[in-house]
Amino acid sequence: MATGKTAALRVGSLALLAALAACGPTQKEPPLENFTAEEIYKRGEYELEVGNPRRPAEALRYFSEVERLYPYSEYAKRALIMEAFAQHKAKKYEDARSSAQRYLDTYPGSEDAAYAKYLLALSYYDQIDEVGRDQGLTFQALQALRAVIEEYPDSDYARSAALKFDLAFDHLASKEMEIGRFYLKKGHYTAAINRFRVVVEQYQTTTHTPEALMRLVECYLSLGLTDEAQTAGAILGHNFQSSPFYDDAYKRLKKMGLEPEAKGSSWLSAIYRQVIKGEWL
Repeated sequence: MATGKTAALRVGSLALLAALAACGPTQKEPPLENFTAEEIYKRGEYELEVGNPRRPAEALRYFSEVERLYPYSEYAKRALIMEAFAQHKAKKYEDARSSAQRYLDTYPGSEDAAYAKYLLALSYYDQIDEVGRDQGLTFQALQALRAVIEEYPDSDYARSAALKFDLAFDHLASKEMEIGRFYLKKGHYTAAINRFRVVVEQYQTTTHTPEALMRLVECYLSLGLTDEAQTAGAILGHNFQSSPFYDDAYKRLKKMGLEPEAKGSSWLSAIYRQVIKGEWL
């Protein structure tokens, strides 16, 4: 059963909600100075919950007023993290980063610090656009996500950050593959090889590695570099034998009378030796 004090607070909160909700476009909102930090904060929460696309902006106004009117209160602390959340929801990503960082600077030991760090990372991650765009934000997202994983390893946010890290990492590999395919289609085999090599060496844990190896087989065969083509095929067969990309590479090699096997002393040969020793992938 609610105490008299609790009941009074609830009545006060309901009074605020009713008073503010009743204000039409021509009616003046009651001065927020007349209400407590809790009442103003709850109004901000309400604006986020009702689902109207314009509500995040309204919520932000109430949360910022909590900070202005009651700067040293517990609700001011809570309002700041909610500001970051509302700004992110409104896709004001730079503002969200700024608020999240301000929270971390002001309350570094808070129980919501992990969430603030995660929101900061998310503000980069959610800006990652289609593959063809500049990848600077992807690198920033990776750095920020790694910070969440390393600084708050036991939190739920670390687990979510790890999943998003893998997706962002895959995104970078996808960019290299897209450019490599473009060069390959134009017959610029050396330029294409450089891109596919980046995937094999730097993004080997992504989903794009099998195709990158198959494309290397294709490029090297086109250049008449059979040792490199065979070695790429051998790596592909050792790690991804069930992949359709291996079937394609194998057929290309067989058509030339070749087998997928390690030959020569190229960069691919070094990787093959690492594969055999279990040091790669």
